Amino acid sequence: MIAPATEALIQKLNGLAPRIALVLGSGLGSLVDAVENAIRIPYSDLPGFPHSGVSGHAGEVVAGYLSGKPVLMLAGRAHYYEKGDASVMRPVIAALADLGIEMLILTNAAGSVRHDLVPGSVMLIDDHINYSGLNPLIGEPSDQRFVGMTAAYDKKLKDALTIAAGEVGEMLAPGVYMWFSGPSFETPAEIRMARTLGADAVGMSTVPEVILARFFGLRVAACSVITNFGAGMTGAELSHEETKDVAPKGGARLQKIIRALVREIG
Repeated sequence: MIAPATEALIQKLNGLAPRIALVLGSGLGSLVDAVENAIRIPYSDLPGFPHSGVSGHAGEVVAGYLSGKPVLMLAGRAHYYEKGDASVMRPVIAALADLGIEMLILTNAAGSVRHDLVPGSVMLIDDHINYSGLNPLIGEPSDQRFVGMTAAYDKKLKDALTIAAGEVGEMLAPGVYMWFSGPSFETPAEIRMARTLGADAVGMSTVPEVILARFFGLRVAACSVITNFGAGMTGAELSHEETKDVAPKGGARLQKIIRALVREIG
């Protein structure tokens, strides 16, 4: 049975059948402006889609052509910290799978825990640490809930992103992303812990979506735009305004990479 949100998408897409979808985090929202023949659908028009209460997250589906290939973009996401629901993006990911999406590219803004991973740079997420301990599949009754995460981030997509970055002259550093629940930023001690445990960047999103995407059988890749150094690394206090100010700088780099990626695989 097709979910109401999927039915609504099929009707509004009017025959467009993208295989690749992107979730646009902070700083990437302007990528929708590059979509040709754009079809814009507010989340409020799609049953079950969440409303994002975070500034910088528009909350709409934008579908059309990027680099000549059909794509579907999610301009904005809902986060666990907004209402305490790790599965808040489940209706969205489920609708994408039902629609026939095969590949999901996730983006986010993140804080660096390494001095050589500077604000404005872009990190290719090679793996993640679910430090929050939360999981969007808690309560799922079927045995499908036991999702393997050994290769959560698709190797071919990671390789394609690396090649795309090289083609447009951008660096894409691989690293491990650690998910904190938010919305408060991490403490200096938590940043030191993250570094000790093998993380390269920290953030408040993406991991639940990766788990859900794997649950629904989608291939996944993800990138972080580095917006700041972690708490205690510079002595300065962190703020969401800093994230919004710096994200577009790294976002411009990531946009170039994504355009090249879609041209090759879309």
